[in-house]
Amino acid sequence: MTTSSTKRWRPFQYLADFLQDRFVLPTSRLLLLIAVGLPLVMGGFVLGWGYRAFWIYNGLLLIASVVDWITMPRKKDFSIRRILPQQADIGHVFQVEIEIEQQTGRKVPYELTDDLPLSFDESGRLCGVWNRGKSTVVYTTRARERGKYKFSWLYARWQGRLGLWSRQSRFSCEQTIKIYPDLTAVRGYLASLQESLIVDGKKILRRARSGSEFHAIRDYVPDDDPRTINWSASARTRRLMTNQYRPEQGKVVTIVLDCGRLMGVELDNRTRLDISLEAAMTLAAVALKQGDQVALMAYSHEIKLYIPPGRGLAHLHTLVEATYDLKSDFVESDPAKALTYLHRQQKRRSMIALFSDMENYLIEDQLSGYLWRMRRSHLLLLLSLADPLLAGWSQAEVKNSRLAYQKALAQRFRLDRKAFQQKMTGAGIQVLDVPSDQLTLSVVNTYLEIKSREAL
Repeated sequence: MTTSSTKRWRPFQYLADFLQDRFVLPTSRLLLLIAVGLPLVMGGFVLGWGYRAFWIYNGLLLIASVVDWITMPRKKDFSIRRILPQQADIGHVFQVEIEIEQQTGRKVPYELTDDLPLSFDESGRLCGVWNRGKSTVVYTTRARERGKYKFSWLYARWQGRLGLWSRQSRFSCEQTIKIYPDLTAVRGYLASLQESLIVDGKKILRRARSGSEFHAIRDYVPDDDPRTINWSASARTRRLMTNQYRPEQGKVVTIVLDCGRLMGVELDNRTRLDISLEAAMTLAAVALKQGDQVALMAYSHEIKLYIPPGRGLAHLHTLVEATYDLKSDFVESDPAKALTYLHRQQKRRSMIALFSDMENYLIEDQLSGYLWRMRRSHLLLLLSLADPLLAGWSQAEVKNSRLAYQKALAQRFRLDRKAFQQKMTGAGIQVLDVPSDQLTLSVVNTYLEIKSREAL
């Protein structure tokens, strides 16, 4: 009969709890005093009273250590609370506050360490002095991956009155924080009154200038079409007024996110899925503000989630909450299964924006058949991130046979990608294979162009 693992490891669990919660260790001051006492004792041996110097010096250190232990604050004398923001964007720095309330009535030197998740930047040791009453410690960190993370423990060390020994303990402060994709572009667009967004000096959203749905009457300006002048309103106000039109609202935009293996590949310290998700949320914000409905589906080898079409900015919050912790799976994605499921769910005509990788489009043999079937009732937009490695290899200078072979293969792959784009364009399916820093720009401008010519 074997011993239970719980009983077998119980002493070790007690030792781990003791080291983390009740362990007392010497400070650098005590080690320095011991080092200083060594030559004094050696000198005492030379003078003939070495044992007496040894016991006197070590006895004084022992008495000082006992006094330091007795006057050392206890764990229950401290109350520690962490203040976290409810959410933060990936890669953005945010502050964490730690509030300490101590009841010892004196200043206490301390070292503090927060138990951060692995994907967060380390804050290091926070050193200082806890004053009487309440004190606040602030540090900054940032997350490298999206998702929901749990902060569990705070580890603290504090010294006694003489500073010879320090005690370390841990305090339970369980909290959670949601790390969203980078929504800077979304917030910038929603806060813009001109319905345009400036990023790095570039205007990435173009105002739709045409449409057939009447929107408002406003003052005539020289650049307006004279055919849109409202003569009745001009007669009433005694100044030229013109009708303002906009594209029809209430259309459906369906965002499809590939979460397969290839979407987990990193580009510029971000995964393809992260970049695609940020562009997808910007597209959703633009479409919702334009008055359209937005649906979303995520898939890999199976359907991960589906959100039916909805309207209004409240629906944007639903989309963000449902997708902020999406992860790429270590399996090959199945776009045919995703399109089949979407064809059953989405009966109304919509613009389908499929965020995937070009390799999936090229490898999947039956994908073209599904795309041609869906283009009869939907407007398809296929999006892919250009591979910078292929671009570099195809433009590299040939110095030996190996580089020539790499360049030939890279050019062949690029020709295959262009051939697929031309094939889809001939079938009425638009394909965008763009660098990562141009994905948001391209997908939003394409959507507004489709809206302006009322292709939906």
